[in-house]
Amino acid sequence: MSLVVTGSIGIDTVETPYGRRENILGGSAIYFSYAASFFTPVRLVGAVGADAPEQLKSVFAGRDVDASGLEVRAGSKTFRWHGSYLKDMNEAETKQVDLNVLAEAAPRVPEKFHDSSFVFLANTHPALQRQMAGNFKNARLLVADTMNLWINNERQALVELLKIIHGLVLNDGEARLLTGKKNLVEAARDVLTMGPKFVVIKKGEHGCLMSSAAGTFVLPAYPADKVIDPTGAGDSFAGGMMGYLACQGGSVDPENLRRALAFGTVTASYAIADFSLGGLQATTRQQIDQRREELKKAMSF
Repeated sequence: MSLVVTGSIGIDTVETPYGRRENILGGSAIYFSYAASFFTPVRLVGAVGADAPEQLKSVFAGRDVDASGLEVRAGSKTFRWHGSYLKDMNEAETKQVDLNVLAEAAPRVPEKFHDSSFVFLANTHPALQRQMAGNFKNARLLVADTMNLWINNERQALVELLKIIHGLVLNDGEARLLTGKKNLVEAARDVLTMGPKFVVIKKGEHGCLMSSAAGTFVLPAYPADKVIDPTGAGDSFAGGMMGYLACQGGSVDPENLRRALAFGTVTASYAIADFSLGGLQATTRQQIDQRREELKKAMSF
């Protein structure tokens, strides 16, 4: 079963209490693809400029990631983001952002990707997400991410997107902003009335909440003792979740969704253990499975 992701590829500068790293590889599509590849083959669609990081050429070496949907545009510049976690490791302070290639036309989806069964539309303009979704007529599972910028400034376009997707992933602040509800259980239920069959609300170090017609499920975060760089944690969570759902045939029955959240949670717990992709690159599927069992035991009482 083919899983495709459309999203950003970036050059990041990140500051945390553990140091500063400049010009490192980042972006939602990168973190998602690497995380999802622990579970299933991944197809990547994105665009970079001529200044793309040199490590982009080899970052997926040995991984089952088809990057033939990656466009390198001469004359364009790659998306850049500078974020700091010096004040709060749970939320980045954006110091500078340069959209560059992300402000241009959407990347072309290779024709061989059009038959993808599982699609993740990583965070970007909701109208663009809807446009990209149109390339996957046979998608069995269509899930999107969003952010406060679009909720505030492009609400109608986001509402239109919510009508066509099966699942939505967003954080707690975004859920409250979208629905006007402070209580996250109420907020999740409100999102369901907008179209998605399920909604996952990320709560950082406090885990996540998932709501569907079957009810509400709450999962704590894995108690990681090594948090070096939270960048990409949410995208790695989504990659682990979608990768597991894809390898299970895309079923969104309650039990399968709960297991998918657990795998997403523990995959993200490895992503935060180092800067950029270092944490994921030092991880194996066996370690992910082991940590998932540890999380399961920790919840038994």
